[in-house]
Amino acid sequence: MRDSAGFDLWADGYDQSVGRSDEADCYPFAGYKKLLNEIFNRVLSRGYAEVLDLGFGTAALTARLYERGLTVWGQDFSRQMLETAQAKMPGAKLFLKDFSQGLAEELKGRRFDAVISTYALHHLPDPGKIGLLRELLGLLNPGGSILIGDVAFATRAELESCRTSSPDWDEAEFYFVYEEFAPHFPNSTFIPMSSCAGLIELRP
Repeated sequence: MRDSAGFDLWADGYDQSVGRSDEADCYPFAGYKKLLNEIFNRVLSRGYAEVLDLGFGTAALTARLYERGLTVWGQDFSRQMLETAQAKMPGAKLFLKDFSQGLAEELKGRRFDAVISTYALHHLPDPGKIGLLRELLGLLNPGGSILIGDVAFATRAELESCRTSSPDWDEAEFYFVYEEFAPHFPNSTFIPMSSCAGLIELRP
């Protein structure tokens, strides 16, 4: 089970830890940089201006969007990560709350061109993911989309293959299996980015 104190302690070394896993091309962060770059390029190429990052962590992605002049909103449950992200993005509107308990009140009723989430939603069981994402779809401006980069698999068989070959597999997390997720969101697509990561895009 995730714990905000654990993420507070991880904040300073988080990016280095992720980078080592990505460079080794192994679970859980194989394809990490490729995935973040794809989301970054989609947001910029579509001219999105208002972005909500759910579970922004150390703002590895949103800080780059902020530097390009986008208005950034965010929610995370780690105070240390929020402070790290706020230092990178002084003008960003960041809120401290565990998204498993819903959206921060300041975000409800607002509208965004894009909602992005990277390596965060796997902490929610599938019913929680589905309910939260349906709520987020209602916050999109016309032409907007939700972009999710995470540990994700096209099929249950692919997940099981990764599980059996990964000695550090985390049984406490709830990874996306697109063949099971897609029926809940007909206007969604999935693009694999590595053996254990993928990009899911949702539209209203």
